[in-house]
Amino acid sequence: MNSEEEFYDAETGLESDDSCEVSFKDALVFDSKPVTDGSKTQENGVWERRKSLPAEMISRNNFSVWSILKKCIGMELSKIAMPVVFNEPLSFLQRISEYMEHTHLIHKACSLPDSIDRMQVVAAFAVSAVASQWERTGKPFNPLLGETYELIRENEGYRLISEQVSHHPPVSAFHAQSLKQEFEFHGSIYPKLKFWGKSVEAEPKGTMTLELLKHKEAYTWTNPMCCVHNIILGKLWIEQYGTVEIVNHSTGDKCVLNFKPCGMFGKELHKVEGHIQDKSKKKRRVIYGKWTECMYSVDPKVYEAYKKSDKKTGGDSRKLKQEHSCECEEADEMPEVQETVTVIPGSALLWRITPRPAHSAQMYNFTSFAMTLNELEPGMERLMAPTDCRLRPDIRAMENGDIDAASTEKERLEEKQRAARRERSKDEEEWSTRWFQLGTNPYTGAEDWLYTASTIGVFVTFRRSLVLCLLFESMKS
Repeated sequence: MNSEEEFYDAETGLESDDSCEVSFKDALVFDSKPVTDGSKTQENGVWERRKSLPAEMISRNNFSVWSILKKCIGMELSKIAMPVVFNEPLSFLQRISEYMEHTHLIHKACSLPDSIDRMQVVAAFAVSAVASQWERTGKPFNPLLGETYELIRENEGYRLISEQVSHHPPVSAFHAQSLKQEFEFHGSIYPKLKFWGKSVEAEPKGTMTLELLKHKEAYTWTNPMCCVHNIILGKLWIEQYGTVEIVNHSTGDKCVLNFKPCGMFGKELHKVEGHIQDKSKKKRRVIYGKWTECMYSVDPKVYEAYKKSDKKTGGDSRKLKQEHSCECEEADEMPEVQETVTVIPGSALLWRITPRPAHSAQMYNFTSFAMTLNELEPGMERLMAPTDCRLRPDIRAMENGDIDAASTEKERLEEKQRAARRERSKDEEEWSTRWFQLGTNPYTGAEDWLYTASTIGVFVTFRRSLVLCLLFESMKS
């Protein structure tokens, strides 16, 4: 940012300037193509995305969060200011975009003629969407009200836009679209965080909606609960748990997935099991695997026969090596993890996690995909919205390893946000969102934040010197 006011001036300009109603054909389009401007190392004339962050992860060993959290047991944490050292250098809007890491699964679902086959691939996509959280114990930065993020990946065939549409409660909305008009994926997330003494529980309230346009199908589901253990003492570790129901609103097919909790001896850690049933409630496929590793599907009869055989041979017996539970007095010790899923003969592999880079542990446990999300591509900054996450100085400072600057900038931006809110309150002015509006999800009937532009078109970026717009093709004829 060139000045303290730029981010907020951009928001004001977006609210007041009617010139956003221009045709996308008249705008400058940033298409992510290689740019030869000398700012990036290029090989064979092709610019490549970065494979690491500018600096390694900041150590948290000398910091204690107990002084902040000890009065917050059982409370919702969205209003609690946390030290920046416990963050990771991404905004929550960028974290949401990680749902798109395995977009190839959506493309595969679009290509399949059978609805049950499509459902099992959609189920794999729903599981893969939370896979990046494995060992990611850093907290993403809370987006500022009006903050945006635009992600364009032509080689993977999609564009995504997200916006922070509410601050209290914090709500983030996103909308992704296929470049070839094959699918739309959208949702709004209201993460509720609670501190329980030794752990933080995150409930990602909100509905995911995936529309396969060619098949005229819409799938909806909610994400599982997430718990980060050992906030105060011991090694941090994560578990996902809860029931996820994926509904095909066109066919009546349903997939029920059970993200299993750790359990007393850790036997179920990371496991996911479930089944697909048709509209007559007949089981068609069994789904199993781990959200940290892979997912398989198998015929229900084969699955039941295998389970019966396994029990007869004693394969299901528990080997109790340790006489303690995950709820010991000092720390919730992470159970030993079985690294591979036992594959039932006749199973089909639906998805396997992309291996993380060797230096991931020194880079906030980021995936290769996450490494690129805060990167400024050549030529991008002059076309980017001033409200974009990538221009936040606190996140940029943390990414560069400057914890003092990150903390100072985070506090400055948060105070400016509070000041702006006081001004709106004094003038009795309601916040006006730009790209999303509160409405009703047409498939679930529940309240949802919906993208306001047309469902067919392209993203466009204007410079703020004229007016900044991110648009799909206008609905005007």
